[in-house]
Amino acid sequence: MERAREIAPIWMLLCCGLAAFWGFSIGLASPKGLADYKGLYYAARSLIQHCDPYKLGEPLRIYQREGGSHSQPSDDVRTVLTRYVYFPPAFVLTAPLALLPPGPAQLLWMVLTAGCLILAAILIWDLARDDSLYISLFLICFVLANSEILFATCNVAGIVVSLCVVAVWCFIEERFMPIGVLCLAVSLAVKPHDAGLVWLVFLVAGGVYRKRALQTIAVNAALAVPTIFWVTHIAPHWMQELHSNLLVDLSPGGACDPGLSFSSGNGPSAILDLQSTISVFWDDPRIYNSTSYLVCGALLLFGSLRVRRSGLTRDSARLALGSVVPLTILMTYHQYVDAKLLMLAVPACAMLWAEGGLTRWFALLITTASIVSTGDITLTALQILTSILQVSTAGLSGKLLAVVLTRPAPLILLTMAIFYLWAFIRRAPDLERPVGPKRSGQESLVSVPAHIEVVS
Repeated sequence: MERAREIAPIWMLLCCGLAAFWGFSIGLASPKGLADYKGLYYAARSLIQHCDPYKLGEPLRIYQREGGSHSQPSDDVRTVLTRYVYFPPAFVLTAPLALLPPGPAQLLWMVLTAGCLILAAILIWDLARDDSLYISLFLICFVLANSEILFATCNVAGIVVSLCVVAVWCFIEERFMPIGVLCLAVSLAVKPHDAGLVWLVFLVAGGVYRKRALQTIAVNAALAVPTIFWVTHIAPHWMQELHSNLLVDLSPGGACDPGLSFSSGNGPSAILDLQSTISVFWDDPRIYNSTSYLVCGALLLFGSLRVRRSGLTRDSARLALGSVVPLTILMTYHQYVDAKLLMLAVPACAMLWAEGGLTRWFALLITTASIVSTGDITLTALQILTSILQVSTAGLSGKLLAVVLTRPAPLILLTMAIFYLWAFIRRAPDLERPVGPKRSGQESLVSVPAHIEVVS
């Protein structure tokens, strides 16, 4: 067992290294590569040069003026550079990067993406290894090995998700609290729809967890407010421009459209929210949006009330995160790159596996299915399969087949959310009493020593 504990990080490094090498090779060789990074970098360059990054085509103009690696960018890169869709606090992360020349900045971003992801993987494995070393290692390695698209595009989700995972580890293990608070604050600033519900779990839980959540939002405000003033000074109409950019992407056929217009119904959608599955049956935003919000909102409300009533211990926190992570992906716009957030569900799966019984097998099945169905290699395989089969959405049977072949992930994620919510509620009465961490030398989260309550 000790030998396995020593080798496990090597397996994670190997899986992440192979995915990074493959993904970065594709990104550097293809005109479409590193598209998401370019959008972030040149939007920040625009702001530093006192230009409006939210103005239509402004980052593209900066890109062409500074001599991008391709004088005529591909359609994907042009789309990203034309419309900037992040809120001003995202510049907390990207503005320092934009002070560097394009070459060093790109290299630094690639190193940060890979480094943060492997750090997050090792920390989440550290939370799960005492319950099931091999199961947790298998699931985490599969996540890492299916990150080629993340590395090829250099999407900021790689860093944002990793920072969120680091924060969760710090909060649950009661170690390096200031680092955890700062990581979650930056994650919320850049992609609040990735880390928002995770933060909400800690806020609702009360006690020391609520204290960490409030400290996080205070640090987030300290980072965001100056950035918003800076952006407003340079681009006073940024809110209207951002709204217009988002409307274009969410319109039928847009990059963020969960409906059939984006893929014409005969190809796999990279969008994972529940709307993308409902739209196969009712391709009307008023229907698939309201239905998705109703289903996910009801589950979230029910879980929040239970967390508020019972609080969280080290064990119940893992089950709560196992439920809220798939709900995060389902409620709002998310793509496959954001699904690396499913690493946060691995400790819950390992915990149920260690308890034995029939539940352990369902936990392993649904967690594995969620990770596999949202993997980058799986998406590529679905694209090849559906291009051969030419799936049609005509009739009920055609719609069902289209969901199974092109959009299976949202239904699997919904099943996962319901299962872990059930597991949390079923065990909550037993977990309400103080339960000490399994590792020696640590205190229960219910009774925390005063010397670790203070965060500078």
